[in-house]
Amino acid sequence: MHRESRLLRSLLGTHSEAMWLGLGGGIGFMCFVFRYSGQPPMLTIVTQAHPEPMIGKALARTGVPHQVRRTGSPKVAERNLRAALDAGHGVICRIRRPGQDFPDPCDVAVLGIDGDVVRLLDGEMPLTAFMTEWSAVRKEKHQLTEITGPPTAEPDVRAAIKETGDRLKGPVLGNRFDVNFGLSGMRRLAEHLADPEVLESSRQRVHDCLEVEHTAPGATRPLYADFLDEAGNHPAAPLYRTAGELWSQVARDPSPELVRRAAQVEEEAAELLVGF
Repeated sequence: MHRESRLLRSLLGTHSEAMWLGLGGGIGFMCFVFRYSGQPPMLTIVTQAHPEPMIGKALARTGVPHQVRRTGSPKVAERNLRAALDAGHGVICRIRRPGQDFPDPCDVAVLGIDGDVVRLLDGEMPLTAFMTEWSAVRKEKHQLTEITGPPTAEPDVRAAIKETGDRLKGPVLGNRFDVNFGLSGMRRLAEHLADPEVLESSRQRVHDCLEVEHTAPGATRPLYADFLDEAGNHPAAPLYRTAGELWSQVARDPSPELVRRAAQVEEEAAELLVGF
């Protein structure tokens, strides 16, 4: 259901997908509208924990020994990748999504290299194509996370839950952009969708952001509710299932009123997270 959580579940074999999600930061909310001359407004929404990447946080929170490497050299990057695989370690690389003209990165689990083919958890890629997409992520050049052992600590679910609640209530970045994050970001989305131009140009984008991209279905809320149940039947779990249903309705029929209803449920749920 959720890419990063599935990668960790598959590579480590410990904890459920829902538990990995929660330990990595769980849910969040970010909403921006970009306006460029001569183009319709471009809406983007991220509903998982953001902006801090979740994989490193989840590994640290469970005491999983790992190393993160970056290098500007493709040759060194390939050498690091082959060495990690030869050692039998779990490997996650951050690459550009194939077929995209801009570096929108995603994490992939690399299982092996057979000749000139890279085997991934989600399929295969020619080695040359993999190196091209790996090199295309400029900020985190050739990032490789090498997992060198199993978890060594009990998951700190209490800290994870409180952190998620704090992030939803804000602030997140500590600057003027915080208005676009958390509960405030949800209210901003309602305002944006009240603009007919944004609404008309963003119907498909709203669906993709709430159900597919950087998320799990229902804006990741149902999967996070599963985490809360595993963490000890947290009272916010039913609220997040309700929120997930509302966000899926928004994905099918974007409207300011539906977003406001979802935000009201989320505000009640966030209070329960912070008070846990």
